[in-house]
Amino acid sequence: MKKIAIIGSGPAGITAAYELSKEIGKSISTIDVYESTAQIGGMSASNEFWNQWVDLGPHRFFSYDEKVNNLWMEIAGDNHSPVTRLTRIFYGGKLYHYPLKAFNALFTLGFFKSMGALFSYFRQQIFPVKDVSTFEGWVTRRFGRKLYEIFFKTYSEKLWGISCNELDADFASQRIKKLSLGAAVWNSLFPGKNKHKTLAEEFLYPLQGTGWIYEEMARRAQEMGARIHLNTPVSKVLKEDGKVTGIITENGVTEKFDAVISTMPVSLLLEGLNDVPPEILDLSSKLRFRNTILVYININGQNLFPDQWMYIHSKELQTGRITNFRNWVPELYGEEKSSIIALEYWCFDEDKLWNQSDEELITLATEEIQKTGLIGHAAILDGKVVRLHRSYPVYFKNYRNILEPIENYLKTIENLYPIGRYGAYKYNNQDHSILMGVLAAENISGKASHNLWTINTDYDNYQEGKSK
Repeated sequence: MKKIAIIGSGPAGITAAYELSKEIGKSISTIDVYESTAQIGGMSASNEFWNQWVDLGPHRFFSYDEKVNNLWMEIAGDNHSPVTRLTRIFYGGKLYHYPLKAFNALFTLGFFKSMGALFSYFRQQIFPVKDVSTFEGWVTRRFGRKLYEIFFKTYSEKLWGISCNELDADFASQRIKKLSLGAAVWNSLFPGKNKHKTLAEEFLYPLQGTGWIYEEMARRAQEMGARIHLNTPVSKVLKEDGKVTGIITENGVTEKFDAVISTMPVSLLLEGLNDVPPEILDLSSKLRFRNTILVYININGQNLFPDQWMYIHSKELQTGRITNFRNWVPELYGEEKSSIIALEYWCFDEDKLWNQSDEELITLATEEIQKTGLIGHAAILDGKVVRLHRSYPVYFKNYRNILEPIENYLKTIENLYPIGRYGAYKYNNQDHSILMGVLAAENISGKASHNLWTINTDYDNYQEGKSK
């Protein structure tokens, strides 16, 4: 029977742990999960602040994949509620529905800007941009340059920290592949007819926050015999003769294993592997991750604005996204009369923002939320800061030329399974990571032989549930 190590307890890692725990005593003898922090859930963890539950930014669950839905419902049971989505774009002091509703967008822009946007769109139908390998070219081709500049450019450059003509089109093709101005018009005329994931107007949400799902997975996995080690980072994955043999924790403990599932950043995984070819390490050093700073502010008010979250496209504001946790499910706030709002900021390690004090960041967020006018004159009671290191893999232009040789090398190491947002260097949603965990577990237990690297790249197949 196999001994399995799982590095990381985010959605991918803890899903794999839960699924493999069902095989303990059959094909598996032990499962050990090594989590570098004190908390289960990774980017999808939940915290209790000021007697209310909050997530690490907005997280919704929605999937067309049968395996993913069945597993989520298996864990959630009755402990969830449907939420009708309201998300808008804040630009120029005005609010626009997102996903874009064509008539709302054009009406709110005003006559002259709307005419300019339509002219720009029709010009693309006659003289389309030739280079659609970048995010800028891809979106311009589908929406026209004017709408691209208003509704995509500023936010995307805040998120990624690079120009949109340096951002690979993969980001667009994985997230908004079927969207265009034509699709937006169609969805406005026939609401509910378009089933594309980005346009979904309802999603399921756990009553105690998104992180509850993964904490419950961990609890059930432990009941079946899995062991979870919190505050235990892994520094090295050991291999010999092309096979995984074990791990070394950061405090120097060596453990032998027959297989390792890794959700740590792929660049860190390669740094900790022995005998990695220099050219692979050189490529790995070129991969970049973006950091997230979440500033939570507790506001003395209950009906501030109705959105669950809002995209901030205004250039004069540094924040890129604002979440209002009072608009998810009532169980998050209970009897509390205040509202918790989170402002998100993105940066690299070397940026000034990443190195500012909590007090400076709370002051910045306080000033910016007041500038938006979204909270009126409501008093701000308190603030907290959460920093997430390496939270987004950056899809810089032609990043696949860097990543593919790394993937091919890692495929040569037997019984090593890099998965998850960080491990596979993919901008996963929860459902992508859950699916990776399920399929990795099936590979290890001998039920299947999936190519885990294809998840979230062949998006049409994923959406149609063809991974079953």
